[in-house]
Amino acid sequence: MFTPELIWFICGVVLALLEFAVPGVILVFFGVGAWITALTTYLGLTESTASQLLVFASTSVILLFFLRSHIRSRFSGFVSDSQSPEQNLDEFTGKSVVVLEEITPMKPGKVEFKGAPWHAESNETFKSGEIGLIEKAEGLTLIIKKRGA
Repeated sequence: MFTPELIWFICGVVLALLEFAVPGVILVFFGVGAWITALTTYLGLTESTASQLLVFASTSVILLFFLRSHIRSRFSGFVSDSQSPEQNLDEFTGKSVVVLEEITPMKPGKVEFKGAPWHAESNETFKSGEIGLIEKAEGLTLIIKKRGA
């Protein structure tokens, strides 16, 4: 009923899906190794269980060592030891935002940036609907200023 190539393929799907539950960009490589084993078994290149396990283990480990750092950097976002904070926050600096909730020097509010609401603070007063410029970002809070200031 279940052929070895189907079992390897299903194992690959399960391992790839488990990557979402156990982050770390590791299990996906074992899933790809299982898919490669399913392909080699389907093509008749690995008929014995020992040869299938050898292909699975070797391809998984090779993919893990050679591709993990490249793939992980694409999905991990900001990593303090490989990027500078200035490089990551430059895309925010100088961009316009629309004030959603009044902001005063004593009371933070909310702004809209790239279609999403953000917490914002300022040393100036902003009324709802006004436009401000992002001076910098501190975590998930935008520090804004008046245009032309």
